[in-house]
Amino acid sequence: MTRVVIATPLEPELVERLRAVDERLDVVFEPELLPAPRWASDHIGDPEFARTPEQEARFTELVASAEVVLGYPREDPAQIAWLVRTAPRLRWVQATFAGAGQQLAAARLSREDVERIVWTSSVGIHITPLGEWALFGILALTKGLPRLEVDKRDRHWAHYPVDEARGTTVLIAGLGEIGREVARLAEAFGMNVLSTRRNAGDLDELLPGADSVVITLPLTNETRGMFDRRRIGLMKPGAIVVNIGRGAVVDEDALIDALRSGHLRGAALDVYATEPLPTDSPLWELDNVILSPHTAAQSIHENERIVQLFADNLRRYLAGEELRSRIRTDLFY
Repeated sequence: MTRVVIATPLEPELVERLRAVDERLDVVFEPELLPAPRWASDHIGDPEFARTPEQEARFTELVASAEVVLGYPREDPAQIAWLVRTAPRLRWVQATFAGAGQQLAAARLSREDVERIVWTSSVGIHITPLGEWALFGILALTKGLPRLEVDKRDRHWAHYPVDEARGTTVLIAGLGEIGREVARLAEAFGMNVLSTRRNAGDLDELLPGADSVVITLPLTNETRGMFDRRRIGLMKPGAIVVNIGRGAVVDEDALIDALRSGHLRGAALDVYATEPLPTDSPLWELDNVILSPHTAAQSIHENERIVQLFADNLRRYLAGEELRSRIRTDLFY
């Protein structure tokens, strides 16, 4: 039997779906040992949760017996290190976050520990919500949502022409699965789509012609600060920036200056250089900025999609096949 320990809050019916995958799986789930979720698909749970000494001993016992674990406990790098120390027979961890590679890197495990375990993320399950949010950002700023909010607040009534998205050009920086979904939706709205992966030369060439730029890039040594002051300056006057990748890919100070000066029409941001976004950040006060607290990927359907991915990977694991969404431990994404 393959012992599978679920270390993240999950709906009971989804646990049963995992138990039905194969009779060779021993799926263990004891929800009283886990923090209660605060909302649908919450994988961290109540921050005030604490186990009794007896519960802590039981949770440690379960983790120690695991060959496969679903979820980093509390999605915390220190707990990842504890997990590896506690489970000598651990061979595979399926994380619930798309950015699980960054958490794994922060755990500072030895190369031996990193390599003896297969690490998979939830990359791919957030395609729909992130694709929709990117289009929401483009459309909201194209249609003048900031002005509408101000006029509503001031009870101001005035007629004026409104811009259109059709016929504009959107540049997608990061053409992975999420980028391809953004492209599909943008094309359905009649936009022209350009794309680049992580090629800085292509980026310099394409930025001046883009009416909107959607960033879906992961954070690596290669992409950190890729959208610096010079590249933001290359953007077309009046362009829109949407960032659903990672905050540190963008020079936030340079972005703020471009938004203040009017060089950029606006920005829709779900990710930031520092999270939570500091209360003294100028981004809070800019009318041409739409802020989301890194929740654009979260969906009421997230747990179902995670279980679907995990179930498929369980079948692959038992068959000795390559797992989906495997984290590259050389780049940690």
